[in-house]
Amino acid sequence: MVKLYDSYRKCLHIYKFASDNISTPLWPGRHLPLLQHKHEIRFKTSGAGERTLQERQRQHMARGLPKQKPIPGVKEVIVVASGKGGVGKSTTAVNLALGLMANDQSKSVGLLDADVYGPSVPKLMNLKGNPELTDNHLMRPLVNFGIPCMSMGFLVEEVAPIVWRGLMVMSAIEKLLRQVDWGHLDYLVIDMPPGTGDVQLTITQNIPIAGAVIVSTPQDIALLDARRGAEMFRKVNVPVLGLVQNMSVFQCPKCNHQTHIFGSDGAKELAHTLNVELLGDIPLHLNIRETSDKGQPVVVSSPDSPEAEAYRNVAAAVIRRLAELSR
Repeated sequence: MVKLYDSYRKCLHIYKFASDNISTPLWPGRHLPLLQHKHEIRFKTSGAGERTLQERQRQHMARGLPKQKPIPGVKEVIVVASGKGGVGKSTTAVNLALGLMANDQSKSVGLLDADVYGPSVPKLMNLKGNPELTDNHLMRPLVNFGIPCMSMGFLVEEVAPIVWRGLMVMSAIEKLLRQVDWGHLDYLVIDMPPGTGDVQLTITQNIPIAGAVIVSTPQDIALLDARRGAEMFRKVNVPVLGLVQNMSVFQCPKCNHQTHIFGSDGAKELAHTLNVELLGDIPLHLNIRETSDKGQPVVVSSPDSPEAEAYRNVAAAVIRRLAELSR
């Protein structure tokens, strides 16, 4: 029955198309003079008719995509992403936000944890509790180290799994973007979930993004996914500020011997291939892991350490790239 209905629709479509373009209905066998008009029909279908159809398709697609609207009070949005999990993306996002503020105390920086399934910002920033609501029914971010933060981790129990389908996740992201009172921020750093799925598309299509920072280890398997992440941002017209090579080298605390556990210069080579900048190298260091687990990020707990300096250098490179793009 379905096939018969589809065949009827196609036949009706052909008849209507022929009636609009020629004076004789398209019924083979009845009107032999129809053959002499075949070039005329080809001209009309490949000319104005085709252009009109393409224009209608563009208009239809434009109606289907959400219009980008800036987040009230936020000047620039920086997303920190990775192609896969486990490369230190969230730790980099937290220390990048703190590094931006450490480099220029006059700048206000916020942090949004968009990793709905595995929120890490509450632990990394040593924050607990539920956000209060303003008179306008907007959520107030929780604040530590001078950084206002918002995360799905503030809205669910600490160990509760978030078992949601795509539409629920996109709805939650929309609320985190639009129903938070950020005040006035110079930079909002968004910790993106790993991969190139619904959350990434929802964010890039809903708000203007100043640039993306891609985090990867030098390992080949991580670089493959990092490249996919960079290519995704290019497809949605988000500038890629550069790559951060995380866990670049391990230095033995006893003998100071350096070992490239995950390989060397992998992200540097990928940055060259993608024609983007290597924003910096972050070492694989015990101090970064310990301070992160304690909720005392290394940039604030050990500001004079080489590890903190590495994050501040990345933050400085990000600001420089933003300035270059705005020229």
